[in-house]
Amino acid sequence: MSEQFRDDRIIKETGLEARIAQAIGPTVEGLGYRLVRIRLSSRDGLTLQIMAERPDGTMAIEDCEELSRNLSPVLDVADPIDRAYQLEVSSPGMDRPLVRRADFENAMGHVAKIELAQALDGRKRFRGTLTGLEENGVRLREEDAEEDVVLPLGDIAEAKLVLTDAIITESLRAEKKAKKERAKQARANRRNGASQSIETGD
Repeated sequence: MSEQFRDDRIIKETGLEARIAQAIGPTVEGLGYRLVRIRLSSRDGLTLQIMAERPDGTMAIEDCEELSRNLSPVLDVADPIDRAYQLEVSSPGMDRPLVRRADFENAMGHVAKIELAQALDGRKRFRGTLTGLEENGVRLREEDAEEDVVLPLGDIAEAKLVLTDAIITESLRAEKKAKKERAKQARANRRNGASQSIETGD
């Protein structure tokens, strides 16, 4: 899968973080998760934060533990960092980074902070409500503005949701729904396993 690995994020890392993403991407995807972001920071000496999620947008503690166990040997072999570091696998959180088109689509109507790599009309930082997604840009309505501003997707260096009451309510509702779906699937898997054991005489 490594040669065929295609990262569908439109906002990606550069430099060393990009090389780490390339190294671990196939494993993350092979385990059924999606890579959200990789970030190196000076916290605790040096920390490598790998942010990931399930396709439904959830990420439980058990998922983080599973991913960490599987990524540690991959990173040991790839050896992209030339000094000691702490590995931290986490969920995107409610005020999640927006890195895929689907992230922006799902965030419509919510407040986001966006930073551009290239200045637009002399500015790089914008904050406002996401109002639309075009082929090459995202529409954002700043507070007290009468018109939307269109920010080029190709120029976005970082985008993330702003934590609001609406985000909290929506996230909790989605998490509850996802838990029900996983429990339902687990029950179905157990029933299928029991049925197979009876049929085979185990």
